[in-house]
Amino acid sequence: MFNGARWLGAIFLALTVAGCGVSSPQFRNTDVTGADCCRDFQLTDHHGKARTLADFRGKVVVIFFGYTQCPDVCPTTMVELKSAMQQLGADAQRVQVLFVTLDPERDTRELLANYVPAFDPGFLGLYGNLETTAKTAKEFRVFFQKQPGPTPTSYTVDHSAGSYVFDSQGKVRLFVRHGDGGANLVADLRSLLKQG
Repeated sequence: MFNGARWLGAIFLALTVAGCGVSSPQFRNTDVTGADCCRDFQLTDHHGKARTLADFRGKVVVIFFGYTQCPDVCPTTMVELKSAMQQLGADAQRVQVLFVTLDPERDTRELLANYVPAFDPGFLGLYGNLETTAKTAKEFRVFFQKQPGPTPTSYTVDHSAGSYVFDSQGKVRLFVRHGDGGANLVADLRSLLKQG
């Protein structure tokens, strides 16, 4: 009995010490590690290539949902992401930014191919049909809804504002609120890049 208790105590001590040795990064943005969402997508990039999250394994991935005719949130977020890549310097090669359109009716492959790389040549635009877009948005808990304009093609799209960040193993780690894509994002990306 004593030996068994001693053995259990030794196991508990070993696990406790091992647990103390594991250092989790202290993120500046919202830590969503282990969230029951954002598992994958099946979309096409602006080169016409079918893509899933697994295609970017080995890189830290930032995903933003928007649309090319968005007047404010989308272009400002893309500019912030471009700035973050510039601040990362050579490490930016280990980060992939993905822009997922919520307006597949107007955001054609050609339009995405002009719009997205204009912010940074390494950024990729992704799209699907209406059904795939809705399924992907649901998986990532992204709200979006058309708002009618003066003509049938001049509508706007209300949508959630924020980006998701995945580690190099393809696990969701962070939610970055709109407007917080500066120094905090750069610091968090550096933390994830150090983890490998």
